[in-house]
Amino acid sequence: MAFTLRNLSVLAYANGFTLWHYKSGADTLSRAGELGYFADAADLLAAGDMVMLTGEDGGRIGSIIGAGRGIGLAPVR
Repeated sequence: MAFTLRNLSVLAYANGFTLWHYKSGADTLSRAGELGYFADAADLLAAGDMVMLTGEDGGRIGSIIGAGRGIGLAPVR
C-alpha cells in the first residue's frame, strides 16, 4: 500500500512545529518509515515535525527528516 494523504491529520501546531497523526492502513511501521514514503506530503511536512504513526503492526512516534522526495521518518528514542 502507498502513502494516502487523507490519512494524515494535524493534531497540534505552534511556533512552526506540527504534531501529526498518520494511519498507514495495511502498511507496516517499517514500510511507513522508509525514505520517501511521505514524499507526497513533503510540501506540508517540515524537518523536526513529529508524527504519531499507526501501522498494521502497532504504533510509534517519529520525527521528519530530509526534504522533497528524500523525506523520511526517524524513530524517536
